[in-house]
Amino acid sequence: MTITSELWEPLEPSEPLEPALSVRQVLTLERVLAGEPEVVAGAGQLDRPVRWVHVAEAPDVGVMLSGGEMVLTTGVLLAGDEDKQAEYIRSLHRAEAAAVVLGLGRAFPAPPDVMRRAAERCGLPMVVLHRPFPFAELTEEVQSRLVRRKFAAVSLSEAVRTALTGLITAGAPLQRLLDEVASHSACPVVVTNLAHRVLATAGERSAVDDVLRDWERIARQAGGNEGDGWIRAELGGRGERWGQIMLCGHRGDTTTGRLLAERAAEALVLHRMLGGNSAHSWEEQSAQSLLTDLVSGVVPARQLLPRARAAGLPVNRRTFVPLVVRDGQADRLERVLRMLGLPGIAAELADGATAVLLSLARDQDAAVLAANFAARVRSESGAEQTVVAAADARTAWDDVPAGLREAQHVADAVADSSAALDLPAVVRLKDVHLRGLIRLLRDDPQVQSFAERELDGLLCVADDDMLAVLRTYLATGRNKSRTAQLHHVSRPALYRRLEAIQTRLGVDLDDFEQAASVHIALLAHDAQQS
Repeated sequence: MTITSELWEPLEPSEPLEPALSVRQVLTLERVLAGEPEVVAGAGQLDRPVRWVHVAEAPDVGVMLSGGEMVLTTGVLLAGDEDKQAEYIRSLHRAEAAAVVLGLGRAFPAPPDVMRRAAERCGLPMVVLHRPFPFAELTEEVQSRLVRRKFAAVSLSEAVRTALTGLITAGAPLQRLLDEVASHSACPVVVTNLAHRVLATAGERSAVDDVLRDWERIARQAGGNEGDGWIRAELGGRGERWGQIMLCGHRGDTTTGRLLAERAAEALVLHRMLGGNSAHSWEEQSAQSLLTDLVSGVVPARQLLPRARAAGLPVNRRTFVPLVVRDGQADRLERVLRMLGLPGIAAELADGATAVLLSLARDQDAAVLAANFAARVRSESGAEQTVVAAADARTAWDDVPAGLREAQHVADAVADSSAALDLPAVVRLKDVHLRGLIRLLRDDPQVQSFAERELDGLLCVADDDMLAVLRTYLATGRNKSRTAQLHHVSRPALYRRLEAIQTRLGVDLDDFEQAASVHIALLAHDAQQS
C-alpha cells in the first residue's frame, strides 16, 4: 500500500508485484521452439514464474541466485561427475530457481538420468534443447518481454490509481469505484466483511450472479486459489482488518490481478476513511440496495436470491415476514434484530420509511415474533406512535416483493393519521380499511377530480385550520366533544367552525351520506398531498 496517514497504518502487500512470465510461457516462444525443447522433469511445475534468465556454467551457480531465475547451461563442467550433477540440481532447488534448461551437445548428447531424477524429486522443471541454440537470443527475448511487462504493469498501476483517486475526489459512491475496478479486471468484483458476508459487487450481472450462486462454497475456501484467478486483497487500517476485496476468476496473469486488487484495496480504504458520500456503512448500503430492488420489482426476485444468500440472509426453507417501520432508523432496527436474535435485514427506503425483512424458521410463530419486534422497536425509540406495518408471512421467496410493497402501502395508509393511536402493535392491510383503498387509488384522475370537487369550498381559500378541524371531526366519528378537546377550543367555538365548513362546502355533515362523501374526498386529498 502506498497511502499514508497519521490515522491509518497501511497493510503491506503479501508479495512483490513484479510482472513475470511462467516457465510454460517461455517454452512457447518462437525462438525457444526452434531449439526443440523437451520437458524431462517437473512437468507439473511449469506455471512457476520466471523473474529473470541467467546463463551459468559454474557448478555452484545456486549461490548466485535470488529466486525465480531460469538457468541456461550446457553442463560442460558437470560431464562425467554424477555427484556434481545431482548437487547442481539440488543447489538450484535450494535457491528457488524457476527452471533449468540444458542444451544437449558435446557434454550431454542425451538427457542425463542423474540430473533428470534429481530434478523430478525436487519438483524442479528441467528442459533439454535437442537442437543447438544460442542462449543469448533466449536471454534477450525473455528479458525484453519482462521489461515490457513490467513497464505495462507500472502504467496499469498508475492508470488505475489515477482513475480511482479521481472518483474519490469527486465524491463517487462505493459502487462507482467497484465498477471502475471491474472494467480493468474484466471479471466479477466482490467486497465482503470478515464473516464473508457480501457487501458490494460489480461486473457483468450474469457473471456476478454465477459467483454469488456458489458463494457459500467460495467463502468456505476463503477465496480459492490465486492460480485459478481468485485474487484477494485485505481491507483495513491501523493494524485492523475489516474486510476484503476479491477478483473472481481473473483471466489475466496472477501478478497483474494482484496489482489490481491491491490498488482497489488502497482506494476502498481511503474511500471508507474519508466517509465516501454517504453516512451509511457499506453493510447498510448493501441491505438498502437489496431491499430497494425487491420493493421496486424491476429485478425479478429469483435473480436477487443469490445476492440475498451472499448477504447472509437465510433463504432455504424459511418464512419471510415483510415489515415497514415509519420513523425508524435502519441501524436501530438492526440492533433490535440482534437483541431479539431474529435473522433479517433492514434498510431505509424513502419518505422516512425503513423496510425490514425477517427470515424465520418454518416452525416459528411469525405473528408473535413480529409483535415482539414491534414492541421492542417502540421501547427502544420511546415513541408509542411508531408505526410498524406488516404483510402476511410468505413462504416463497418470489412472493417477498409483493409482501414488501403491501407493508409499504399499509405504512403509507396510516402515515400522519390521527387514528394511529388506536392501531394494533403491528398494522396489517385489514386494519387500514377505507384509508388503505384510497391510498391505492390516489393517483386515479377521477379520484383526484372527485376530491377537488367535494372540497373546493375549503381548498380555494387554502384554510388549513378548517381542514384540520374537518379531518379530526370525521376521524373521531363526528364526535364534537372529542374534536373540541383535541383542538383546544370550546364547544360553541367548534360549532361555529363546523357551520362555516358546512357553508363553504354546501353540505350537511349531520347527513351520513354527505359526511361519508366529504370524508372520502378528504382521505383522497391527504393521500395525494403525501
